[in-house]
Amino acid sequence: MLHVFDMDGTLLPGTSATREMAKVFGHAPAIEALEKDFSSGRIDTHRFARSMFQLWGPMDPARVRLAFDASPKMRRIREVVADIGARGHRSAVVTMSPLCFADYFCELGFDEVHGSVFPTAAGSDIDVEVVLRPADKPLIADTMRVRYGIPPEHVVAYGDSLSDRDLFSAVPVSVAVNGDAHVRPLASVAYTGRDLWEAYELALSVLPVRGLPSRAADLEFPSGCRASVFSGSSVAPA
Repeated sequence: MLHVFDMDGTLLPGTSATREMAKVFGHAPAIEALEKDFSSGRIDTHRFARSMFQLWGPMDPARVRLAFDASPKMRRIREVVADIGARGHRSAVVTMSPLCFADYFCELGFDEVHGSVFPTAAGSDIDVEVVLRPADKPLIADTMRVRYGIPPEHVVAYGDSLSDRDLFSAVPVSVAVNGDAHVRPLASVAYTGRDLWEAYELALSVLPVRGLPSRAADLEFPSGCRASVFSGSSVAPA
């Protein structure tokens, strides 16, 4: 089984990486306006990324780390990821937000993290071709599924908003975590709250069980978290 988690609004309840980074990098009102324009569909992820880069420039890793550590997170993320692994399942974070922020979720035990690549070195410019779009999420999930040899019916997605709609439409099981009107009608189950374990239990209640491995030893997977860059239909290590 492959468990795919959105980050903004899902693992980060009520907030996003860019909002949390704005508290450290500045320009919070401008970032808030950009997020509203994106959530309403007035701008796409490429325009959002370009506008954000114009405000902040290359992202200083030390300040990104500060923003990640200070950000509010769902309770019991580490316990959920550990249980996923103990069952022989795989877990991944897939977000359109900066990979340099999302990558820290590797420390909580996720097998893979995928996000948009933003420059971190002075003098660098942004390449919008490595900025993810909502339509990339199901492609990334399917690429991981094929690589791990997981059947299509054994994929579950967790998300909260418009950016997860394509993913929810492509997977057999989905969990709306504090979801809005864009995803709740598509979701297999819906959860409202701040405890990821409770959302995970809802997912387990509707997952297919036939043919699933009962122990992690039943499958052979590479160890260690992968931070990856998605381009087109392929995923490459970052």
